[in-house]
Amino acid sequence: MPDILLATLNARYIHASFGLRSLLANLGPLASRAALREFEIQQRTVDILESILAARPRILGLGCYIWNIDQSTRLVAELKRLAPEMLIVLGGPEVSYEYESLEIVQQADYLITGEADLAFRALCERLLAGDRPAEKVIPAGVPAPSDLAFPYALYSDEDLAHRVVYVEASRGCPYECEFCLSALDIPVRQFPLEPFIAQMQSLLDRGCRQFKFVDRTFNLNPRVSRRILEFFLDSGLVRPDRSELFLHFEMVPDRLPESLRELIVRFPAGALQFEVGIQTFDPEVSERISRRQDVAKVEDNLRWLRSETGVHIHADLIVGLPGETLGTFRAGFDRLVALGPQEIQVGLLKRLRGTPIARHEATFGLVYSPAAPYEILQTSTLDFQTLQRLRRFSRFWDLVANSGQFLESTPLLWANASPFAAFFAFSDWLFAETGQTSGIALPRLLELLFRYMTERVGLSPAVVAETMWRDYQRGGHSDRPACLRPWIGSKNSPPSAPLAATSKSSLPARQSRHRG
Repeated sequence: MPDILLATLNARYIHASFGLRSLLANLGPLASRAALREFEIQQRTVDILESILAARPRILGLGCYIWNIDQSTRLVAELKRLAPEMLIVLGGPEVSYEYESLEIVQQADYLITGEADLAFRALCERLLAGDRPAEKVIPAGVPAPSDLAFPYALYSDEDLAHRVVYVEASRGCPYECEFCLSALDIPVRQFPLEPFIAQMQSLLDRGCRQFKFVDRTFNLNPRVSRRILEFFLDSGLVRPDRSELFLHFEMVPDRLPESLRELIVRFPAGALQFEVGIQTFDPEVSERISRRQDVAKVEDNLRWLRSETGVHIHADLIVGLPGETLGTFRAGFDRLVALGPQEIQVGLLKRLRGTPIARHEATFGLVYSPAAPYEILQTSTLDFQTLQRLRRFSRFWDLVANSGQFLESTPLLWANASPFAAFFAFSDWLFAETGQTSGIALPRLLELLFRYMTERVGLSPAVVAETMWRDYQRGGHSDRPACLRPWIGSKNSPPSAPLAATSKSSLPARQSRHRG
């Protein structure tokens, strides 16, 4: 039985906890007395409770995040009823700020705020020696990356084969965007580069082929970015025609010097995914939330990425920022669509604990849900009903446009019109027809999209059917949906050859479809 149990509730099985592995890697001599156990938020609290009680740890370290805070609160309350002697130590972003009124903090024994890699070890040493600190809240110091042990050996073979492998070459963010916890971060700190590269080589040697970098600003330091990209290019797993690797980076959208461009173009289509945080194109809103970006450079970089490289671009926009109107959001969305990213994530503003966005609440009538994930409900420029429609818009855009299932079909919705206006109207119609924003099976969604474009938009059924049929095959399907059959041949005729994107690939399924 371990003396120390590190646990958290992940959003899904595929998301391996990087934070827990970092804590375990930095326990030093205590690591042999510790174990790591991951759960999912879909599990029943009583089943998680049973598993933890069976381990009988003296100390439970629990990682708290926006997606698991409700379940974690129930879990801690029940643990304290059944095993009051168990010492519960909390950590994580959801309990590091504005924690005074949180029920989970009141129930637990200790809380470590901030980056707890070293502070957790120090606390465990005291607790196991019988020395209980008087203070309940322990602010963690800012660890120097060179003082930290790497956690990558703690990814199991099963993790490497079936889960997202998170890695970090740096911590911190130089920007102060008020909606983000990174606004509270101290400046960027780089992990020792060559030792980090050696760790990446060890993961490659063990068969890891998908890497998700959690650095907030991967391309901030071009020298470091170049070294990492060169390492993967030299791995022997990246060839001009195809790649066995998939690499995800979060990038600063207006910073893409020639020294990086010359390396990026050497990766084949789909090997790189860049997450690009646009958030808003409105200059007044940007200034209001302390977001600094050169929009002209952003647009130039995105155009270059789309025209000259095979990078898969995942771009973010936020709904509900202070002062943003439906009109300004529409203009920004249309502007982003014109730049051609493969995916546009439309996220609703969240009131993350500790973020400076709170200073705008009175002036701009920002009303948030009191329950996690604390999404915006209303602003002075977007009423509740409009935000509800935008919430559905976001969900349906993900189902239709982002999914890659309707790569050629989606643009038929707007032709020469505003993409936002056209999809907003489709979103309203789709919800009126189904009353759902989830659980719509692909054949049903295809039928509804076909009906809307032929009956409401007035497009030629033959043109729509042929386009949708190509999209359907791109997803690896060969059966003929009933609504398309009159225009794509008889049910028994041989199907068209699937597009190349359906061939076996190292890419995630969605990214593979977008390559078509």
